[in-house]
Amino acid sequence: MPLHSTLSGRSSGSTKAIDTQSDGKSFEQLRQECLQKGVLFEDPDFPATDSSLFFSQSVPVNIEWKRPKEICDNPKFIVGGADRTDICQGQLGDCWLLAAIASLTLKKDSMARVIPRDQEFDHRYAGIFHFQFWQHNKWLDVVVDDRLPSVRNNLIMLHSASNNEFWSALLEKAYAKLHGSYESLKGGSTMEAMEDFTGGVGEVYETKQAPNNLFSIMKKALDRGSMMGCSIDISSSAESEAKTTTGLVKGHAYSITGVEEVNYRGNTVQLIRVRNPWGQVEWNGPWSDDSREWSYVDKAEKYRLQQNSTDDGEFWMEFEDFKRNYDKVEICNMTPDDLTENTKRHWEVSMFEGSWIRGSTAGGCRNFIDTFWTNPQFMLQLEDTDDDDDDVCSVVIALMQKNRRKLRKEGLDMETIGFAVYKAPDEVDHLGKDFFRYNGSKARSRTYINMREVSERFTLPPGKYLLVPTTFQPHHEADFLIRIFSEKKAEALDPEEESKEERGLRRLFEQLAGDTDGVMVSVLPVDNTGKLEFQEFKVFWEKMKKWIMLFLSFDTDRSGKMSSYELRTALKAAGMQLNNQLLQLIGLRFADDNYDIDFDDYLTCIVRLENMFRVFQAMDEFKRGRVNMNMMQVKPKILIITLIPNLAFNVFGDFI
Repeated sequence: MPLHSTLSGRSSGSTKAIDTQSDGKSFEQLRQECLQKGVLFEDPDFPATDSSLFFSQSVPVNIEWKRPKEICDNPKFIVGGADRTDICQGQLGDCWLLAAIASLTLKKDSMARVIPRDQEFDHRYAGIFHFQFWQHNKWLDVVVDDRLPSVRNNLIMLHSASNNEFWSALLEKAYAKLHGSYESLKGGSTMEAMEDFTGGVGEVYETKQAPNNLFSIMKKALDRGSMMGCSIDISSSAESEAKTTTGLVKGHAYSITGVEEVNYRGNTVQLIRVRNPWGQVEWNGPWSDDSREWSYVDKAEKYRLQQNSTDDGEFWMEFEDFKRNYDKVEICNMTPDDLTENTKRHWEVSMFEGSWIRGSTAGGCRNFIDTFWTNPQFMLQLEDTDDDDDDVCSVVIALMQKNRRKLRKEGLDMETIGFAVYKAPDEVDHLGKDFFRYNGSKARSRTYINMREVSERFTLPPGKYLLVPTTFQPHHEADFLIRIFSEKKAEALDPEEESKEERGLRRLFEQLAGDTDGVMVSVLPVDNTGKLEFQEFKVFWEKMKKWIMLFLSFDTDRSGKMSSYELRTALKAAGMQLNNQLLQLIGLRFADDNYDIDFDDYLTCIVRLENMFRVFQAMDEFKRGRVNMNMMQVKPKILIITLIPNLAFNVFGDFI
């Protein structure tokens, strides 16, 4: 699998945002065109229609798409600064996104990146706005028009407490466009949006099994500009957004906006400030807005912590009550700085991209040992130890599945993912089944979970390691991104680095794979008479005998089929070392629904590959000047490949 490696310290991908509009035009170009024509922008990529709202249901009410100037007299993009009180949830179940937006308002530099401040409703207004989001190590610039879904002049999605402020509603629309529709935003993890706002890396803490210094970790995180959310687990869908007697909501995403210590009756009390994206419904226990505990706090301190204390969805809790009531804390760090330390590390970043493809590289987790080894494998060389420890290297590994929210309309959702790290042997190669059968992992994700990203922090001795990312079940397809953060530069090695020959073969294979005539053919080289010489066929047939014996060695039950997961080994034994991408294409082309390849298709595949190698070799010879044009003028003879299995059957009929 191709390797993309960037070693950029604290960088989170390219700093310049990529224009995403289908016509290739930037926000400024589109706005200028509208101003010159005297028209308001109408986004063809995300039209004001029902399809932009829902993909699995009809619109339940009569919705009108209205521009802010049709809703109120004096619309503003931002009123008095963007803050967390500008975020009130509408009819959409995207509290996870709103919790992240509330956290974003506390981090002004990130806020300025996500919400460029070159847009208003008065100066150069053209009905167009833009926002920037991080996606798979790139920053994307997303434009939208300002037509917003409303009912009776009221916004039905995310809105501000001020009826003439629209930055938050337009931000939600841009995020919905990024993922295909508003409905695509239903349900999710706060971490997902926090990473999309910052390019940061996340960590999750279970409050019931949290380290003793969790309060200190959370305080340092907030002081360093990290974003935080929390939630209460549910045991069934019936509990989702069920309100408890203490005013908390189960299965609901909250943002954490404050971590403080106060003097209470001569003792120090640890407090956590939490915000409900609904903009209402608050904790009613100790340290809530009107509780008696505040009567025993210094007036100046009380004023500082309880400014504008109203029913706005924000409240304080004692830390012990917080841990008892909430189950999960999500922290998105701008860099993977160890929150338990007082000094910041300088992190280097490496990146891999890949895919799990059924029939070739979707091997599933270690429970499925027969296919686990076929998963993509990536090599990592850790050489320099940490500055403060001569024995270990600190590393954070984050595995992210790509585009799953956008694929919901196709019936797909988050896959259950995880990874394992093994001490690699000296030879750099794709390791087979026996290696994983007899060698345990040195590190792994704590659990397999159906979240967009799984991340873990490790300290490992210097050495060469093999990283294997997987879905939990085999045969499940997805694209993924791996980010590896290390204190010292870690050399990222590709165990399947392509040779010049393989790169040329890939181009040739992709051209031939595009043939749609449905006839299985193979092109064999002939002389300029157009006839296949006997000696050429004899050499070819000797090779085919070897290929057939290889097939028989994998067809252990004599069913006439072999597992597509064994194809890599069979081709390697035949002298054909292919990278993952070619192997994935072959698996998709030749494997059946049970991930098996029958004898005919096996020979079709291997003969085509053999001839493509030969064609490329001839092309390479010509480029090197070792053959002239006259020697290259050979006419191809088309040989229908289905004849070859029949001939093979006559020779090897007792075995096949």
